[in-house]
Amino acid sequence: MSEQQLIDRDREMIPTFLLRAMLGVVVAIFALAAFASFTDRPLEAMPPEVPVIQSRDIVIHATMSGAVRVTDTSGAVIADLAPEEGGFIAGVGRVLERERAKIGITEPTAIKLIKYENGRLALRDDFTTWRAELQGFGQTNEAAFHKLLK
Repeated sequence: MSEQQLIDRDREMIPTFLLRAMLGVVVAIFALAAFASFTDRPLEAMPPEVPVIQSRDIVIHATMSGAVRVTDTSGAVIADLAPEEGGFIAGVGRVLERERAKIGITEPTAIKLIKYENGRLALRDDFTTWRAELQGFGQTNEAAFHKLLK
């Protein structure tokens, strides 16, 4: 192959129309995101609200090792888990601590553990806008929080 043929071939590796189409998609996504942001569109990907059948306020005391102690609002211990057992709950506790630190809350305070009529479990923080739908983290992790409701 001659040098000119190689240069011509390299120019045609990604066709110009494809590059323009990809740029168009990026611009369209940016425009949609900007529109949603500027018009304060509500979050539409949230699960439907169904009746709550059980709720419990819990306080998560997490450590970096994965150990975690979960208490109720009166201080009674609900669960005291070693690093091998409390990994996911401790991780949630650390995320919650970080979210609350952003607004200046440094002491562990209660979070709502909610069970809905359709069986879904969720965490809601009254102090921040943080929330977690636990079904998205797998059955084992959801079951760890389900035990805290009993």
